[in-house]
Amino acid sequence: MSLGMRVHVFCGVMAVSREVQAGMPSIRLTDLARLRLDGISFFLMVLLACACGVQLLWNSLRSDFPKLPWLSFRRSVSLVVLWGMLAVIVLTMISGARELMTPGAWQRDGFTHSLKGRPDQESSIEFTKTLHVERRQKLTELWRELMHFAVQNDGRFPSKRDSEVIEARYWNVLEVPDFQFVYIEGRTAEKDALLAYEPDCFIDGQLGLLTSGEIRFVHQPEILEAREVGGSGEESP
Repeated sequence: MSLGMRVHVFCGVMAVSREVQAGMPSIRLTDLARLRLDGISFFLMVLLACACGVQLLWNSLRSDFPKLPWLSFRRSVSLVVLWGMLAVIVLTMISGARELMTPGAWQRDGFTHSLKGRPDQESSIEFTKTLHVERRQKLTELWRELMHFAVQNDGRFPSKRDSEVIEARYWNVLEVPDFQFVYIEGRTAEKDALLAYEPDCFIDGQLGLLTSGEIRFVHQPEILEAREVGGSGEESP
């Protein structure tokens, strides 16, 4: 059969197949069944690929070790399956030993186990957002008290961090007495400069309060420059 005849036959078969399929019932899998079929086919593909790799590596060693027997593909598949079963047994034993060493600390989570009371990623993100809002709120409260003092004293902020001038609770970071805001002396409301900032106790950085009331993250070079110009600042105890 010539090449042109083969092309005509192929096109005719394709045309007939399209017409027949258009008039025939179509059987489709559900989404769950299709996902399971995809997972099984992917697993089989990886298994056969691993078996092929093991066969090639094993037989390549026969050039250096002639006494090694020839490994067929069927035996290679059996060997990979056996290694997989042994790995599952070992991992199961490890999980059992972990449960025996820490009884009651693990809970079932689908096919695996997870620690009880361990916050998930969404809870951690939500906690971080809430903490950031509280930190900004504390600086806002401190700004209101400092600005109230400045209004009554010709735009001058307190000369030092004193509980007699500003209540001690406003200086505390998140209601923790051992951590207080660092205050920079000698500031006035007319000049926009760093007025107070958090101690270095947070992972995401230090929030600073400017004389204008702006609250933003500040870095060490900016803090050092502000302390050199405005004063040494009063560190938290």
